[in-house]
Amino acid sequence: MIAIIDYKAGNLTSVQRALAFLGQDSVITSSAADVLAAERVIFPGVGAAGTAMFDLMRLKLDAALVETYGRGKPLLGICLGTQIVMDRSEENQTRCLGIIKGEVLRFPEAISEPGTRRLKVPHMGWNRVNLKREHSLFVGIDPQSEFYFVHSYYPAPRDRRNLLGETIYGIPFASVLTSANLVAVQFHPEKSGRPGLRLLSNFCVWDGKDHA
Repeated sequence: MIAIIDYKAGNLTSVQRALAFLGQDSVITSSAADVLAAERVIFPGVGAAGTAMFDLMRLKLDAALVETYGRGKPLLGICLGTQIVMDRSEENQTRCLGIIKGEVLRFPEAISEPGTRRLKVPHMGWNRVNLKREHSLFVGIDPQSEFYFVHSYYPAPRDRRNLLGETIYGIPFASVLTSANLVAVQFHPEKSGRPGLRLLSNFCVWDGKDHA
């Protein structure tokens, strides 16, 4: 069973619908016990880091996530879930889970494409991911594929070994992180058409090892 963590941070049913389309059973849960009992865990989310961490701690899901990671179970972070695995977020000056060392930063207000137009924040729409190396979750996905993004903040890992994919929006930023049995994506695979469905399908059979 796949546990989709419910910590009042949105977009849960769209993730579950995508899994159902793939023929995968899942449960949306705010129970730490359910999370720990699951075979694999998806940690999605939209919204603000401070509120998200408050609700995670209130439900004791922060400890369940860290324990799930420590047990080596496949763990997928999506959007806000990707930011929360870092040490700290500039948004609300929030202390996060600390699974991956580094900070979450806000896009500069004056961000622009080189020599052209000024870009809007949040970064909203379709964009490519440039993989730094091969990984099981991206097997069968065309490198030219685009994924759907909606965010004003982005993760900045301290160790480049945690950087799996990078996207350019005025500046290059980390759009895919990895650490052992954790992969975290800043985009929304459940809203990214066939490439996103393929990533979710790959996650459902991934053994949690950091290899292709």
